[in-house]
Formats: sequence, structure tokens, C-alpha cells
Amino acid sequence: MAEAVKKEEEKKEEKKKGPLDKLKEFSEDKEEQMEIFSTFVRLGILIWSGGILTLNYVSIPNFPQKNIDPTFIASVFTGVLASFGIQTASKKNGANGAKPPAQISKADMEMLIAKAATTAPAQTIRLEQAPMVLAPSPTPPKK
Repeated sequence: MAEAVKKEEEKKEEKKKGPLDKLKEFSEDKEEQMEIFSTFVRLGILIWSGGILTLNYVSIPNFPQKNIDPTFIASVFTGVLASFGIQTASKKNGANGAKPPAQISKADMEMLIAKAATTAPAQTIRLEQAPMVLAPSPTPPKK
């Protein structure tokens, strides 16, 4: 009988654990815990900003739609996406119709660096005096 009471008490204690306690059980390393926690925070911000952007463009029946400036929310949304390594797609010709910049290959970049090294201005300093010492001078004695 006593064993059954102890088991019930242990089950109650396990149920009282919050999400942070479960995170502590999952990983003992503090850095890993913070990494997991920061991922959940970023996911929360992503869901929040995505929801606000969606509500700005979708009308819900019997619910007044408020028109807000989505610039800040969109920048938060793209910033969080970038923190996960996701880049937003861009149009082929850009927003203003300009062509995207040409991609430079590694060989082209090395050729440009080599040409710049040979034609870049350089300064040569030639010291024509005999032994030279670069050192601080001693302070003159006070009179």
C-alpha cells in the first residue's frame, strides 16, 4: 500500500514540471539549453510576425480589418527567417526592373586581384642613413 502511495506522489511531481524543467532534463549543458530556448523564441517571433502580416492582407468576415504599415513587421519576419538561414526570393529583374548583378567566378576574382596587385599604387620608403634605431628618447634632465 505504501509503495502505491509513493508511486502516485512521484507521478504528481513529474506532472508539475514546467517546460523549463523539461528542458533542463533534456540537456545538462547550459549552452545547449540556451540554444534550444533561443530557437523556440525565434519560432515564436516568426509565428507572431507571420500572423500579423497575414492578418494585414486577409479579411475575416465579421471582423474589421485594420490597415497597418507592414514594413517593420516584414523586416522582423525576414530577419528571423535569415537567422534560420532562409533567404526571401527576389524577382528576376529586381523591384525596379534592373538586371541582377552578374555572378563572378572564383577564377575571375583571382584574376582581378592579381591585376589590382600589379597596378595598385604602392609606396616604398628607402632609408639611406647608416644604422638607425627607432626607440623612444630618454627624457632630458630638468634644470
